[in-house]
Amino acid sequence: MDGTEKDVKAYMQGIGRAARQASRLLATADTRAKNRALTVIAQALKQDAAALLGANRQDVDAARHQGLDAAMIDRLTLNEKTVAAMADGLLQIAELPDPVGEISHLNYRPSGIQVGRMRVPLGVVGIIYESRPNVTADAAGLCLKSGNATILRGGSEAFHSNQAIAACVRRGLVEAGLPEQAVQVVETTDRAAVGELVRMKEYVDVIVPRGGKGLIEHISAEARVPVIKHLHGVCHVYIDDRADLEKAVRIADNAKTQRYGTCNTMETLLVAGRIAGEVLPRLARIYFAKGVELRGDDAARRLVPDMKAATEEDWSTEYLAPILSVRVVAGLDEAIDHIAAYGSQHTDAIVTEDFGRARRFLREVDSSSVMVNASTRFADGFEYGLGAEIGISTDKIHARGPVGLEGLTSQKFVVLGDGHVRG
Repeated sequence: MDGTEKDVKAYMQGIGRAARQASRLLATADTRAKNRALTVIAQALKQDAAALLGANRQDVDAARHQGLDAAMIDRLTLNEKTVAAMADGLLQIAELPDPVGEISHLNYRPSGIQVGRMRVPLGVVGIIYESRPNVTADAAGLCLKSGNATILRGGSEAFHSNQAIAACVRRGLVEAGLPEQAVQVVETTDRAAVGELVRMKEYVDVIVPRGGKGLIEHISAEARVPVIKHLHGVCHVYIDDRADLEKAVRIADNAKTQRYGTCNTMETLLVAGRIAGEVLPRLARIYFAKGVELRGDDAARRLVPDMKAATEEDWSTEYLAPILSVRVVAGLDEAIDHIAAYGSQHTDAIVTEDFGRARRFLREVDSSSVMVNASTRFADGFEYGLGAEIGISTDKIHARGPVGLEGLTSQKFVVLGDGHVRG
């Protein structure tokens, strides 16, 4: 190990110790203090918007000079609207009930004791992410309100943006009388810092990686602490033969073209054969006008000759780009089978006016978000009323889907007695 690696290790160990100490204080912090910090951070983001956007332009210019792909630059870029959304998200978190200390399922047992469950913070949450400087504010806010200390390690491409947001976070913590070390943004771009963070099991209780599939697979393989993750978002919209076609066109257009570089963007469109001739050519005209490349099976290409041929690989590909795979299916059963075979258990939607089919889709599609007559782009913590999200989990243990306040807590059993002893 050379001197540089020793310095990084010592630096990360120091951050970990400080986070652990801060987590004990934050776990018992008054709700009013946490809400005060969130409000001040939101105000600071709005007040410092010009400086924040200036820092972001510095990052975006450097990213373009380095030749980063369009999807990453899209996730990196901030504007006045996204800064306002970060601030609004923090204010929404402040309005949400504080989950910490909530006792549920309190029941008397035959012995006379009362047994219940209390919500408690996870402790220290490490978050590793690429681009997406908004994660710095969202994660800080969610961890703060749920009583967790957090260590944030953003990508080098967003360094200046993340540090500008971190300054606003520190202002809120100090003004609310909370430990400044409750939210720490790693200040080194050395990749060795990531390796240290995911192995510090004495200081870190859970890791949340946000980024491309390669990053998440690497973190999952290297981590010595639990990981909340989703690898990729192969999201589907199925247009049933009992769909309202006007709804279907709006939803399928929005699910793909509202934004290309997000994990909840539709990557495969499934259309029932009975109505494919009516809806596919119409959608194709919209997609082609917006520069979307279509890759379809034989049945889809007969209806839209300008569509390229899809390969087997296309059905399981997260493009994060203006590319869409299209398949004509016999009906609901084949659509559900396709999603089971090729999906990533992220977000899938059906467009139908048939209540029974909608219920079957909700029950049988095994994804973290399943929708009826709505765009997959709604699979988002802010849209779900969580204030924001720390990430999306496709795991089946503990947290699933957009992870908000409740997903950042655990439960412990509490027992109330009055001198009870076991006979």
